Amino acid sequence: MSLQASLSLAADVPGAVTRSGFPETETHSVLLGRDLFFDPILSGNRNISCATCHHPALAAGDGMSLSLGEGGIGLGTARRIDPANAPRARIARNAPALYNLGAAEFRALFHDGRVAADPAAPFGIRMPPGFALERPVPSPLAAQAILPMTANDEMAGQGAENEVSAAIAAGRIRGQTGAWQLLADRVNAIPAYRTRFDWIIGRGTPLHVTDIGAALAAYIAFDFRSTDAPFDAALRGDGTALGAEAQAGMALFYGKAGCGTCHSGPYLTDHAFHAIGVPPLGPGKGHGEGYADHGRAGVTGDPADAYRFRTPSLRNVTLTAPYGHNGAFARLEDMVRHHLDPLTSLAEYSADRALLHDVALEVADDAALMDFDEMLRLAMAVEIEPISLEDAEIAAILAFLAALEDPGARSGRLGLPGAVPSGLPVETP
Repeated sequence: MSLQASLSLAADVPGAVTRSGFPETETHSVLLGRDLFFDPILSGNRNISCATCHHPALAAGDGMSLSLGEGGIGLGTARRIDPANAPRARIARNAPALYNLGAAEFRALFHDGRVAADPAAPFGIRMPPGFALERPVPSPLAAQAILPMTANDEMAGQGAENEVSAAIAAGRIRGQTGAWQLLADRVNAIPAYRTRFDWIIGRGTPLHVTDIGAALAAYIAFDFRSTDAPFDAALRGDGTALGAEAQAGMALFYGKAGCGTCHSGPYLTDHAFHAIGVPPLGPGKGHGEGYADHGRAGVTGDPADAYRFRTPSLRNVTLTAPYGHNGAFARLEDMVRHHLDPLTSLAEYSADRALLHDVALEVADDAALMDFDEMLRLAMAVEIEPISLEDAEIAAILAFLAALEDPGARSGRLGLPGAVPSGLPVETP
């Protein structure tokens, strides 16, 4: 089938991405943001950075179903527990890739959309309760970037083991004695950072965590912009960009298979929330039965939103395993096949289909899988109807998904900094 024939079968195929969909970034801010992204100074115990779970060499994630956050040592599959500071549980949700999150159309972030553009919210961005913005930021991405620093299991640490986690334990996130300001003060006290922020916010202007968030967002928007896949070349009119199997897969994706219904637009996401019955895995978010994860309902409080999660972008999807809001499927083909018959997939699932660090933690990885009532609630929420595809058709869809991979995504555009101003180590795979 020719590319033109594939396109004629797919009325919902998007137009090509243009630079106008991304913010203009200034080099100084991007490079400053890169250093902050790799600097453990932003964690309570100075032992984990943003890059630990979102590393360019690991497809802007960490390559695991569920991360070992605070209390871990190392990167990716090699990450292990620090015996002196062991975590209680894995992070409850998969560390999502950061590709194209700087694009203007990404208005809701996190798997449950708990950070989102909202004209009625302070400074136009809705944040989780207790974490309202104190100052304006340029985008939802800049707002999102300051939240992991205050998450105990992710970057902050536990109890009173450091001044940041102690502030959080006391309920102090905002204000002059809050966790955010404590982190900003740390950065401000490092002359090399303060001098560089002077160029952005002005000499003598007090540094605020939102300034840090803005710099992080500038780096993420630049380094993880990923719009040069064969798919992009095809959208720009290159009839040779996709092979025959990928063209057939594209026709299926936007046609018979119905993938394009939710994975729509230039980034292959409708930015909406859907319940597709991804099997429960790990500690959950403490909804209902403790290890349950009610997804969007945990934000809205609406029972109709239970088990709905944001449609992920499929850009570089061949690199961003594991899949699902909790990384339930280590293989892309398994994730595709789950969409074809979610109820059967859910019933037959076992945790060995995920990719987890082999460590013993307090919370069992399969606790929700063993709860019949929870599994029934999850199954009843599934929104998608089964569809039958031949193995050859699934192979064609996988070939099309491979055409969404940008060659530059395997390493990032800027590479790692050789060192960071704090003098703390920069982690490399």
